[in-house]
Amino acid sequence: MEVSRIRALRGPNLWSRHTAIEAVITLTPAECDLSQLPGFVEHLRQRFPQIGALQQPSAQVRLSLAHVLERATLALQAEAGCKVSFGRTSKAPDPGVYQIVVEYTEEKVGRMALDLAIELVEAALEEKPFDLVEAIARLRETDEDVRLGPSTGSIVDAAVARGIPYRRLTQGSLVQFGWGSKQRRIQAAEIDRTSAIAEGIAQDKDLTKKLLHSAGVPVPLGRPVKDEEDAWAAAQELGGPVVVKPLDGNQGKGVTVNVETREQVMAGYRNARHYREEILVERFLPGIDYRFLVVGDKLVAAARRDPPLVIGDGSHTVRELVEIVNQDPKRGDGHATPLTKIRLDDIALDRLREQDLTPESVPVLGQRVVLRNNANLSTGGSATDVTDEVHPEVAARAVAAAQMVGLDICGVDVVCQNVIEPLEQQSGGVVEVNAAPGLRMHLSPSFGKGRNVGEAVIQHMYPHGDDGRIPIIAVTGTNGKTTTVRLTSHLLKGNGLRVGMTNTDGVYVNGRQTDSGDCSGPRSARNVLMHPDVDAAVFETARGGLLREGLAYDRCHVAVVTNVGSGDHLGLNFITTLEDLRVLKRVIVLNVAPGGMAVLNGTDPEVVKMARHCPGQITYFGYDPHHPVIATHRALGKRVLFVDQGDIVASAGGQETRIPLSGVPITANGAIRFQVENALAAIGAAWALNLPWDNIKASLATFISDAQAVPGRFNLFDYQGATLIADYGHNPDAIQALSDAVKNMPAKQRVVVISGAGDRRDEDIRDQTKILGQVFDEVILYQDACQRGRADGEVLALLREGLVGATRTQRVQEIQGEFVAIDTALAGLEPGDLCLILIDQVEEALAHIAKRCQQAKGG
Repeated sequence: MEVSRIRALRGPNLWSRHTAIEAVITLTPAECDLSQLPGFVEHLRQRFPQIGALQQPSAQVRLSLAHVLERATLALQAEAGCKVSFGRTSKAPDPGVYQIVVEYTEEKVGRMALDLAIELVEAALEEKPFDLVEAIARLRETDEDVRLGPSTGSIVDAAVARGIPYRRLTQGSLVQFGWGSKQRRIQAAEIDRTSAIAEGIAQDKDLTKKLLHSAGVPVPLGRPVKDEEDAWAAAQELGGPVVVKPLDGNQGKGVTVNVETREQVMAGYRNARHYREEILVERFLPGIDYRFLVVGDKLVAAARRDPPLVIGDGSHTVRELVEIVNQDPKRGDGHATPLTKIRLDDIALDRLREQDLTPESVPVLGQRVVLRNNANLSTGGSATDVTDEVHPEVAARAVAAAQMVGLDICGVDVVCQNVIEPLEQQSGGVVEVNAAPGLRMHLSPSFGKGRNVGEAVIQHMYPHGDDGRIPIIAVTGTNGKTTTVRLTSHLLKGNGLRVGMTNTDGVYVNGRQTDSGDCSGPRSARNVLMHPDVDAAVFETARGGLLREGLAYDRCHVAVVTNVGSGDHLGLNFITTLEDLRVLKRVIVLNVAPGGMAVLNGTDPEVVKMARHCPGQITYFGYDPHHPVIATHRALGKRVLFVDQGDIVASAGGQETRIPLSGVPITANGAIRFQVENALAAIGAAWALNLPWDNIKASLATFISDAQAVPGRFNLFDYQGATLIADYGHNPDAIQALSDAVKNMPAKQRVVVISGAGDRRDEDIRDQTKILGQVFDEVILYQDACQRGRADGEVLALLREGLVGATRTQRVQEIQGEFVAIDTALAGLEPGDLCLILIDQVEEALAHIAKRCQQAKGG
């Protein structure tokens, strides 16, 4: 068994909508059939009984080690507590090669599970031991380490329930919700609009008290102190028990409460100095510790907090009682669990001494043994929900405290006897205000009802049902993708939207190029969705990115499929047939939003087959209004786009909108048919977003197919009276479309300059020149800068083979180098000739052609 490739599919993909680990496995003939591995299944079950049923996939497919590996990877994650259910094994065309795909919730955990599954299978094959307990513990520990904590997780879960997309920006708790100009961010329970000034005030407990007091919120008296003696002096000034704590502490760290003697106060000061230099002494308020959670201008949850304690049973020691309590699965070592384990540290030992106890003491039956004075969950305390009991006046004081400090999300700590009567009537008060408060005590209290506080945060960030989404238009197909993407972006821009666009030329945001090169994959799309100046996004979606990572988003508003042709890299990455290619490209159609639209080429049978997989509506486009698919869809009153009497017609429900082809410059008054089809696709996308027709028409009239607007896509130049066309067409379907367009253009003689991409099948390379040989008088062949795995001269030989039997071509030349080939063609042109240059290095070749045209003009 050999694993040759492992990659993470981070979005909807060829296999499913789940994030997944994909691996390519090569097996020996015996490993392809478990019946040839006697005893293996028994050895496997001995090492991993929880693997479950190993069923034969089908009568035609035998159970292999690849199927076992898929099942083990899934089952190991499930045993570690991950919510995963999807797995699939597919036999590749190559003998003994399989693709396995297994869902993951955390990528690091999914990869580790696959590695452990490989170890497990090898151990079963070689009859070696496998430590299952240690493997699951590693997975569980890794999962707890990398997954979101309970506070952040609750907000993310609430966003997902509302259909709001999210993306983790770090391995920590920094998360982005929404896309583009609708994005918002959180870090734990702190939102992006939380004022840094407000957070600074909350950290300064003395300033907080002064502000709350001025707002009429009851607070305990006290002051900052400079040393141990000053702390004792402050305690004497206040009289009675006091609290000693860091001026800007959190999570109860360094807090000592209810101390009166000089020794206790000074010990509290020293304890606080372990965490901060500035220390506060304030009057101790007798009563119960409560935490109120304020979001915006509302109290959304309240909990009574009790310090960590154990109850004596007359037989176990304090240490044993703590161990028993810590066995509760709700208690853990961090924030991943609802409660934290109780620690017998120095603070707990001091608290025991105050009760005349040690860890080895045996408390009597029913005796409460308190192990800390503060009641923070992070130090082992517990919480009881009291939200429904809070008096309106108490809630008002908590909200006033949060607003006086200026916090959007605020944890207000109150000490009082109860929450059913106003604070002023019971000498209670607000003792602390906290930015980025922990939410787990409200989500999963020790006692009482859990509160969906994550939803309260999301409602504050995205009120009125907003889902944080901007329109996404995904475009795929064999040919026409880039022009369709650029024209669609132009139409959206004409409607006043700031557009983010990705294609094979780069990334563009609001007209500015932010990246160059082939940017038709998910990484570039994610960058656009993160940009705050993007109101709508248009993504060219190439097959490579889909295979490598899947989509960059969970769903799109519009999916456009221009066509599916046989020359689109068939034979690469196990995509060997036209059906394989259709299944891959329909991924964008499968992931259209339920209220969205798929804009499909109704004259392409492979594209039409995608329609039944679309969760949204369908717009068909095609040149011929009488095509059966177009005509039937039109008769049903659904959206169609076609050409009639020199007009582009948009028809739906008996209503028609006409756009004269003379007002769409890229079509050359309709002479360039493939540009007409590109225009139909782009118009369909704009129509799907319900852009006004007047805006669509005006924008179509201003889109010119030059090297600036659409580099490498039917760019026209004048060279001493000869017409030059530069295009990046590089498959038989594109060559056929270009040849058809050239045939409709007048010319004395037609010349073509062409090379071939080495990563195409032999027949696809030959087919290109077979087509050109029927249209062009002269063919100039050149060798690409990069042969993509081919030997020197191999591609040129295939191109020459395609010209055998050409009906029109009279002259064939072979030139070394793209720019030399271009210059050779230009040297032989006369006024009235036409030259099609199929460029390889797009930017450089266009610049070279433009320079030669300028020189010819004497510039």
